Order: sequence, then structure tokens, then C-alpha cells
Amino acid sequence: MIFTDTHTHLYSEEFENDQADMMQRAIANGVQKLFVPAIDSSYTKKMYEVKNQYPENVYLMMGLHPCYVKPETYLNELAFVEQELEKHKFVAIGEIGVDMYWDKSTLEIQQEAFQKQIQLAKKYKLPINIHCRDAFDEVFEVLEKEKGPELFGVFHCFSGNLEQAQKAISYNLKLGIGGVVTFKNGKIDQFLNQIPLEHIVLETDSPYLAPVPYRGKRNESSYVPLIAEKLASIYQLSLEEIAEQTNKNATAIFGV
Repeated sequence: MIFTDTHTHLYSEEFENDQADMMQRAIANGVQKLFVPAIDSSYTKKMYEVKNQYPENVYLMMGLHPCYVKPETYLNELAFVEQELEKHKFVAIGEIGVDMYWDKSTLEIQQEAFQKQIQLAKKYKLPINIHCRDAFDEVFEVLEKEKGPELFGVFHCFSGNLEQAQKAISYNLKLGIGGVVTFKNGKIDQFLNQIPLEHIVLETDSPYLAPVPYRGKRNESSYVPLIAEKLASIYQLSLEEIAEQTNKNATAIFGV
């Protein structure tokens, strides 16, 4: 059975000592495609290295994470994003968006960076991968300005309510479902079966948000089947059906 991890930070410092073993476990568990988001320019070299090591399995995004949108550097970082887009092939712009958990003072430039990167995605005909933490209204505000047939992608690590899920889908976005769906207090498992499976993709966000029974420990891509098993229970479908449809959805977004 084949699975796709649409969001994994394979270059994370937390994998420095056992990256090869971690990748081997993922592939052995059927996770054949792994999509890697960008953070900022300081991680780019590591991203290219992991792509070169696993060219058949790893696909890269390019972008500036909202938590790294800083007044003194964000314009240079956005210029770097555009420079890399001109030189290399990427499958998406991400992860981009708004984060109101860590620093509310940068909201204005976070939204500016988000909108500019959506425009870059349109220019390069690429999907976007959205980071949203405590910021649904702020993210939707930007999406409303940029909505249209050229806007599409994944609402990464979706953890909102049914209304927010439906609104995200209305912007031509798939919902990235990860370990949170296995948490007792995750809540999304209570309404997810009201969302057609064609709008769902699987992700880990590793090394963060490990699913049960590994909650609180380091996450890794080999755990994707655990998330798929939870979805099989929620949708009352077989694991094979979950894998097949979510793979199809990921291919529709990323084109690979």
C-alpha cells in the first residue's frame, strides 16, 4: 500500500542523527512521496541535500514561513524565494500564511508576505501550502483578496471547525490532516466525516505533532499509516480506500 506525506520537515535538526534510518522506515511503511516545506533561506542548503539523497521520493516547496517574517529581513527573504523559484523546480510555495500564536506584532507584514507569495504561486502556476495558527480570520482575509481559479493548494495541519473547513475548501484548498486527528481533544475527528474525502490529504508535519500512540514524542513520516487508519475509522472505509483517494488528491494538487 502506498501513502503520501504532504508535509514533513525532513531537514530538521531532530533527524540529524538518524535521517537515513527514518527515511528507510517511512519507505518500508509505504510512504513513497514526501513533500518538504521551506522555512527560510537558512534551511535551503539542507533541503537541497535531502532532495539529492532521495530524488525519487522527496519533493521540495519554496517559501517564507510566517514565524520567520521579521521586519529587518522579510523583504530580503522574499527576494530570495523569488530568486530560487527562477533557478530550481519546486512543487509548491510553502509553508506560508499567518501565525498569531508566537508574535502578534508582525501581523501586517505576515499578511503582506503571505499575499506576495500567493502572487508568486500564481505567476509560477504552483499550489500554496498554508500555515495557520490562531489566525483563521487573518488568513481568510488574504485568501479573499486572492481567490480565483489560479489559487489552489493545501491548508496544512488543519485544526479548525466545520465552518472553517468548508470555507478553506471554498478557496480550492485541500485540508492537510495529521496527528491532531488522533488526539482525544483534537475535535476535528467529530466532523471530518461531513467533509468529502476528495478534499483531504495526509501529512505528518514531522518532527512535530506525532499521532497517538506516539503523541509527545518525535514525529516521523513512517507514522502516516496511523493517520490513515484513524481516517478509515472516521469515514468507515478500508485503509486501501483512504490511501488511494488521498494519494489521488495529493497528485491533483502537486502534479507528481
